[in-house]
Amino acid sequence: MTVQDRTLHNFNILGFQQDLLSWYEANKRDLPWRKDQDPYKVWVSEIMLQQTKVDTVIPYFHNFLEKFPTVYDLAAAEEQEVLKAWEGLGYYSRARNLQHAVREVVEQYNGQVPDNSKDLEQLKGIGSYTKGAILSIAFNKPVPAVDGNVMRVFSRLLNIDDDIAQQKTKKLFEQIIHEVISHEDPSSFNQAIMDLGATVCTPKSPSCLFCPVQEHCQAFALGIEDKLPVKAKAKKNKTISYHVLQIRNENGEVAIEKRSKDGLLANLWQFPMIPVKELNGSPVEEWFYNQYGLRIKMGKKQGQLKHVFSHITWELEVHPAQLIVEDGTNHSLCFVPVEELSSYPFPVSHQKMMQYL
Repeated sequence: MTVQDRTLHNFNILGFQQDLLSWYEANKRDLPWRKDQDPYKVWVSEIMLQQTKVDTVIPYFHNFLEKFPTVYDLAAAEEQEVLKAWEGLGYYSRARNLQHAVREVVEQYNGQVPDNSKDLEQLKGIGSYTKGAILSIAFNKPVPAVDGNVMRVFSRLLNIDDDIAQQKTKKLFEQIIHEVISHEDPSSFNQAIMDLGATVCTPKSPSCLFCPVQEHCQAFALGIEDKLPVKAKAKKNKTISYHVLQIRNENGEVAIEKRSKDGLLANLWQFPMIPVKELNGSPVEEWFYNQYGLRIKMGKKQGQLKHVFSHITWELEVHPAQLIVEDGTNHSLCFVPVEELSSYPFPVSHQKMMQYL
């Protein structure tokens, strides 16, 4: 007997499907990407929803689809235009990977999003969850779409205390849902599980008394729903301190620079950032001259911001500065009028600094 056979022993799959789908039909959330089963819209929504709440995504989704209504529009767009449309959503590699993959769809599949696992999983940025979501929601294929939300629901339903941070546990849930998913309406099934996790079977204080599948839930029967799922603690977040300079030239223009094409916030724009650790007690002006070949005079601190990423935290001290002299050395800075800053894609932390200008 396999692990999933033991786990699903005595689990009323048909009854569970019926209760879940009846509830979904009456209570499903009115979301813009559910207006039709357009695979491009499903794809965009699923990429946006990674690490991001639904309420945050909705206006971005509307704006993005207005700018890039088809795969052809997104494929033909400038990357900076795409990043600007994504500005504020975070995890910008999602936008770059999406555009890269959409270009492949246009070039290799005549603009048709693939309707099979083999081709879909070859596209950049599409993992097992996104693949399952597209195949089930857009193409109505009985393919699991397993993320943390789904693992939480099923860990409680079936009283599974395996660590959901481990890849092998995700594989287990994929096997289980492969057995449990409705073959008549897989699109609604996967979306119903998503809605159940978002509105009823929430991470904290789940609304068990209102749950449509309560009678199928082992954790509720045992009174341990708040103990599941089990997840190992993430590594401690690392803090890095920076001085951020808003440098103006004699024309009142402000210095900005483009981040590297790789790594965190790739290809976004920012005000120059100086790692405090690299100063080793030396003046900021001296470090800046050695790095950029520009003489500046730094003013007093105007503000302080903290920005938390999944793995690091930035502590940002914002200073005005004045350009004194440029000695002709090549540097990466652009000086632009303040009113033109809005046309450049900035990370959220640097958008917040605009107030000091």
